[in-house]
Order: sequence, then structure tokens, then C-alpha cells
Amino acid sequence: MAQKEPDLYIDEEDFVIHVEGVSVQYRIPREQLSGIKEYAIRWLQRRLQYRNFWALNDVSIEVQKGEFFGIVGRNGAGKSTLLKVMARVVRPTLGRVVMLGRTAPLLELGAGFHPELTGRENIFLNGALLGLSRKEVVERFDEIIAFSEIDEFIDAPLRTYSTGMVARLGFSVATSVRPDIMLVDEVLSVGDSQFQEKCLARMSAFQEQGTTIVLVTHSMDRVEAFCERAIWLDGGKIAVQGEASAVVSQYLQALKKTKA
Repeated sequence: MAQKEPDLYIDEEDFVIHVEGVSVQYRIPREQLSGIKEYAIRWLQRRLQYRNFWALNDVSIEVQKGEFFGIVGRNGAGKSTLLKVMARVVRPTLGRVVMLGRTAPLLELGAGFHPELTGRENIFLNGALLGLSRKEVVERFDEIIAFSEIDEFIDAPLRTYSTGMVARLGFSVATSVRPDIMLVDEVLSVGDSQFQEKCLARMSAFQEQGTTIVLVTHSMDRVEAFCERAIWLDGGKIAVQGEASAVVSQYLQALKKTKA
């Protein structure tokens, strides 16, 4: 059973994220295949053997309106899968998720961009994918460019951009309108530290206006600095949940024990 640290006082009526008994099962091949050709041959020959893998196992959390909530854990612990379930990208095998309000998933910045289009054209394309009208994009266009700090390259094809430049533009478009809920998955690991702090400042400003933020990160300093509460996922299950500082402390202690 997951350990639970004493929680901060929370009014249950203010919860905007309800994750109730969520489990996600993937069916994966038992053998590692070299490519799609080998996969197709084995599939046609009915020689494929699968095993079931539980990426999440009976995970339940509730997040309050305006809360900065952290998710920590090693690679493969289920952190990104949990965020994808919240974002409706992955359907849970068991359990249910309720999200109250407009949700902005920042899971992979620039995922909807087209490499042959210019930065300017991609702003309109990505804005439309996010549900913004052309008028709304026009109204925010100058601010999007200013925040991204890539005005000199805005009319160059996206394929000429560095990964950091794409991330800057993606974050600027995705956060051009304040959402009710933001799901952030390690997107701040791309780009220079100055721009990362700028992104965090915008997220904090959104939080002050009532936005709920769920952050997946490997930076324990950020979890302690920004998050009120957090969970530690281990093998698809919640190992510890509670105040962010207590969760981080136990997680770091466990890491030290494994390395010793």
C-alpha cells in the first residue's frame, strides 16, 4: 500500500482533477524485433508472442484548483503515461479520470508543427489545433513571437530551427491563452536555463490566476520550489504521496540506497 505523508488542508469541493483507480495495461511483444518488416512477417506467420505490462496500477489522486502538483519517479515508472491518461491521449484499462475545465497538455512541444512551413505559418496551424480561431491567433501573434524570442527566424522554415527554438515556439503558442489545467511533461528540459525560468515564471503567473498545474520532472529542486504536493511513482504504483518536500526527501533517500 502506498505511504501517505500528512497532506496540506484541502477543501474537497475545489478538486478539479479526479484520477480514480486508474490502471493502464500494454500488450507488448516478448521478443525484441529489428523493425516493421520482421514484425509484419512474424504477424503473418502468427509467430508473435505477447506479454501484458501494467504501466499504471490502481493510481488514485485528486488535485485542487490552483494547485502546483508534482509527479516524480525514475524512467519507466509511469509518469508520462499518467499525464497522457489525464490528457485523454491514452484510455485507461481500468478506472476513470475527470478533468474539470479547459486542459492544455504540454506533453511534446511542437508536435503539431510542420517542418516545411515557416514559424509564422506554424503559429496559425498550431493555434488552430489548440482550438483557437484565426482572430484569436492574430490578436496574440505579436506576444507569441516576443515570448519565444525567435522573431528574426519567424519567416524561416521550421526545419531550419534548432530543437530549442521549436520548443520555445511551441510553449509560446500553447500558453498564449491561460488554461484551467496545464499538464507539463519535462518540456522545460529543452532550451537554455534563462528561457526555462521564463516558462516557469509564466506558469506561476497562471497558477496565481487559478490555473492548476501538474508537472512531471526529474528536477527535485523544481518540485520543492514550485509544488505544494507530489506523488512518487514506482513501477506504475504510488509509492509515496503528500507534501512535496516530504515526497522528494523519501525519493532521494531511496535513490541513494539503490546506488550504495
